[in-house]
Amino acid sequence: MTDLPPLTNDTLWAILTDQIDDTTVNQLVWHCLGYRYEAATAAWDTTAVAAEWRKEYPTPPDLIASRPAIVKLTRSIPKEHKQLLKEELGFAGYKVDELVPRKTRRATAVNWLLSYRKQTAEG
Repeated sequence: MTDLPPLTNDTLWAILTDQIDDTTVNQLVWHCLGYRYEAATAAWDTTAVAAEWRKEYPTPPDLIASRPAIVKLTRSIPKEHKQLLKEELGFAGYKVDELVPRKTRRATAVNWLLSYRKQTAEG
């Protein structure tokens, strides 16, 4: 997970437009959640993961494939950050024929990453 893309608007747009694979999207969110893979022990280090995530997900969940995990991610976005996709990226959403769980989960991941980025910048 050392070769993750930077958390830039270009990266976030690449997630929304399916130019970044699901594995990388998951790994980017996992990294921001605090999950670290220790190759030496072949185990996940969760010491930096918030307790509510660590308890439910001792190993990082596949956020694109798991409805419960993406719902948890959605609920963890502060209310004031729920519209960051529109406010910061100008993303108007997908067309009706594009509304499939995989894409909406990717959009949720991007919104969460925007929120994470904003909270990190605010200190």
